[in-house]
Order: sequence, then C-alpha cells, then structure tokens
Amino acid sequence: MRRRSIGYPLALGITLAVVAGALAVGWQLLVVGDIEPVTRGLTPIHWTLVILGSVFFVLLIVGLLLLCAWLVREMRVNQRQEAFLDAVTHEMKTPLASLRLYLETLERRDPSPERRRVFVERMGQDIERLERTVNQVLVVARAEGAQSVRFESVDLRAVISECIDELHERNNLSEHPIELSVSGPGYAWGSREELVVIFRNLLANAVKYSAPRSRTKVTVEPAGGDRVRVSVSDFGIGIDRTELRKIFRRFYRTGRDVQQAAGLGLGLFIVRQLVRRQGGRVDAESEGRGKGSLFAVTLRTGPRGSAQPASSVAATESSA
Repeated sequence: MRRRSIGYPLALGITLAVVAGALAVGWQLLVVGDIEPVTRGLTPIHWTLVILGSVFFVLLIVGLLLLCAWLVREMRVNQRQEAFLDAVTHEMKTPLASLRLYLETLERRDPSPERRRVFVERMGQDIERLERTVNQVLVVARAEGAQSVRFESVDLRAVISECIDELHERNNLSEHPIELSVSGPGYAWGSREELVVIFRNLLANAVKYSAPRSRTKVTVEPAGGDRVRVSVSDFGIGIDRTELRKIFRRFYRTGRDVQQAAGLGLGLFIVRQLVRRQGGRVDAESEGRGKGSLFAVTLRTGPRGSAQPASSVAATESSA
C-alpha cells in the first residue's frame, strides 16, 4: 500500500502562507510609503474598509496555516492506520498460511508420530498468535469505550507472577530470567483483569526487545501517599529520547520495531488507556538506543478519598 508523504502539502501550505504574508506586507509598505496622496481622497468609511480588509487578510493567513496543520495531522493518522492494517493483515495471514500448510501436509502425507506432534504444537502456536491479535483489537475497543469496571483490592505480586508464568510457558524463556521484587504491602486498587493485561503487555515488550540471555527486573514499591509504583526495566535495545512521548500513541511503531518484531503498534497504547482507567499513570524512561528502557506504572492503593491501603479495604467500586 502506497503511503503519501506529508512533506508536499506541508511545503505547499507554508509557501502559500509566506506568499500571502509577503503580499500583505508589500501592500502595506506601498500604501504607507505613498500615504499622503492616497489619504487626501479617503473618507472614514474608506479607512474602515482598509482596516477591515487588513484584519480579514490576516485571519485568512491564520486559517490557511491552521488548515495545513489539520491536513498534516489527518495524513499522519491515515499513515498510522495504514500501517496498522498492514500489520493486522500480516499477523492474520502469516499464521493462517502456516496452518494451511500443516493441514495439507497432514492430509497428503503420513508423517511419523514425532513429526505429527511437532506439527500439532506449531499449529497451536499459530492459533495462539491469531487469538492474541484478535484480543488486542478487542481490548482497544473496550479501553476506549465506557464500560463499567469492577475495582477491588489486587495483589500485585500474584498478578505479575501469573503474567511471568504465562510468558515463560508461552515462549520457553529458560535463558531470559524475569526477577520480581516486592517491598511493602504490594496491593493496588483497580480491575484485576485489566491489570493482568497491563503487565502482560509490558513484560512481553521487555522480552521481545531484549537479547535472549538478558534479564528483566520488575519492582513493586510504595510511591508515597496512597500510591504504589511498579517498574519494569530491561537491558534491551532501548528507545530514542525523541520517541519517548510517541510510543504510547495508537498504531505507533518505530522503524526498528517494524524491521525486527511483529506487532500491531497497540501494546503500549492499551497499557496507557487501561492505566488511566485505574486512575494511575505510566511513564517511559530510556538513555537511548542500546541502553535498555524502564516503564513505571503508578497506581492507587485504595478508593478515591480513602487513606486506607488496598489490602485493608473490603469494599469495591465501579468506574465508568
């Protein structure tokens, strides 16, 4: 799919604005430079028209610049959506093609029991990949909706341990240790289901963009007041500082992301949306490429207006 460059409309808009501004300035200088013979025949009505014309001309330039900015923004959104559609197509077609190949092989040939077991295992992996793709799209739809969420006291150690076990089981991470350290009560106030999605995505990203033998550290610690902080740090490829504010955008993927790993550009967008639903915030830190990255999620430890820690709160609340 061909992607349109935003350089041409941006350059055209700036050029038109500059030309319009130059004409306006030149016209004003011409009038001011020869003001005496011009003003002899001007009445107050004429002066009013000149002033109004100048004001409208300036508003026209401002409107042109705003239109160019809007067009550039829309084109960037379209480019991200096109990249998203390309990624979804790839994420769907690749496992489907693999499944078809294995099924045709099983149908036309008579593989040994060992080969048959390998085929079935890989077919299961392809189905899981399809399921993850569909789930990501569904989670985005839910995160942007107004569905009611049941909040409760959540044991972060149990949630993160569950995500680590699932990640190890799915990816066979025998050479990629994930260390979990919890200080303090280690409880948060939120939706357990959505917290699982948050930390599953953060841990999956840390593993995906790290070397096979590197380690990932997860730290849970009090953040002062009624807050708890969960940090996920890795020693992977890192993030350019210029991209730190962009990585939470929907469909955003860096050039190296596209080249090195499959994905939809939705993982961190989902994390940010769900963290906000919990009443928390997520921040990203990195010293640059090749220096690893750290994602910090700050969550509440109790309901709004409550000074009690989540571990001692028995009530639940709903948040739209």
